[in-house]
Amino acid sequence: MLKGYVMTFQLPEWVAQLLSVPRFQAYLDAADGDPERAWELYRWNVEISEAFYGPLHCVEVGLRNAEHHLLMVRYRQGDWWNVAPLKKRDVRRVEKAYADLNRKGTTNPTPDDVVAELGFGFWVSLLNRTYDRYFWVPALHKAFPHYHGPRRSLHDALQSMVLFRNRVMHHEPIHHRDLAADHRKIYRVLNYMEPAFASWLRGFDRVPNVLTRRPKKGRR
Repeated sequence: MLKGYVMTFQLPEWVAQLLSVPRFQAYLDAADGDPERAWELYRWNVEISEAFYGPLHCVEVGLRNAEHHLLMVRYRQGDWWNVAPLKKRDVRRVEKAYADLNRKGTTNPTPDDVVAELGFGFWVSLLNRTYDRYFWVPALHKAFPHYHGPRRSLHDALQSMVLFRNRVMHHEPIHHRDLAADHRKIYRVLNYMEPAFASWLRGFDRVPNVLTRRPKKGRR
């Protein structure tokens, strides 16, 4: 029993063991104590998280490849991180990428291997103010040819996407967020990089459809 709620709708017996009572309690609270609506909300949270995978994939892959190309040109080598003035935290991220690749059996990783191994947070960190004169001004602003605002606003938008992406990928609740705003932010950034990329994504993006099917609040 969850917090003494009287349930006419019976949850499957395996919920407590496989989903956990504390985890489901958050959905029950969001559904005003209605277990059937909480169950629907849990399922919808899984579905909307799945739908966001495509848009988040496009932002992350597009950003890392654009930045990698520009920094490779700037430093004239594929493993530009070995000569660029990276901060200690980002150096550790690169070292971890090499270590993870070695652990997976890639003993002589190529620059492309390392690029794919580095996380979204690494690529977004290259846009913060500490790298302004080294990366943004001479090179990385070119990754966003359709953006004309300050670097800080762009970095903040992308940093919020990192946090959102981590919630999605770690199976956390996202139903309480303004997901339509998250969706619009993703498209703004994609349009800053390449409008054709955003148009291509719209052709199979399931987020708008899934958003219309969010379970309603309150009891039946």
